[in-house]
Amino acid sequence: MAENIHNSTTDEELVEEYLAGHTPAFRELVERYHDPLLRFLIRMTGSRELAEDTFQDAFLQAHQALETFDITRRFKPWLFTIAANKARDALRKANRRSTVSLSTRANEGEGQAMVDLLEIELPGPESGLEAEEQSKLVQHAVDAMPVRLREILLLAYFQRMTYAQIADVFDIPIGTVKSRLHAAVACFATQWQSQMDDRKKQQQKAKKERELGT
Repeated sequence: MAENIHNSTTDEELVEEYLAGHTPAFRELVERYHDPLLRFLIRMTGSRELAEDTFQDAFLQAHQALETFDITRRFKPWLFTIAANKARDALRKANRRSTVSLSTRANEGEGQAMVDLLEIELPGPESGLEAEEQSKLVQHAVDAMPVRLREILLLAYFQRMTYAQIADVFDIPIGTVKSRLHAAVACFATQWQSQMDDRKKQQQKAKKERELGT
């Protein structure tokens, strides 16, 4: 196995070498960050398959944008920011395809479900709300949230990441994770109630239309 001649070369020097025409320098960057970046993406997405796809997308974008990279800055934060944004996009798409439920529990010791934290009651059988419709209402409520709060809610309740993992993803203290998640749950509660109110109005309207039609 050939000796790696770039062991002592900084990331930024590899970028300069690549931009100067030494194409193997970019492959060295990919190899250098394969394991740490993939671990980061697995923690963020909760899926190795999704993380591997996101890894490729992140390096593709990094490659396309490399000429715009400010060589006076560090390469690693720049790369990880690209990867985090790609992972968030992938999570949004994945969660739109997934069935979401108010009974989902966070992956923490307390094991509280969203419905417990929201201090709301799920509609009973008499409401006629089927599981599929409830899932759609939950998703609409999540989509209506601000991005910052939506992301942390998805990671905690739908990706079931721990507070420590979320803190690692966003590079914030665990205390901030808890307070932001509390705000996210409160925001979701507001959006959920709005969804339920709209549904009730639609039902009342449909009922009046049926009565008028008889």
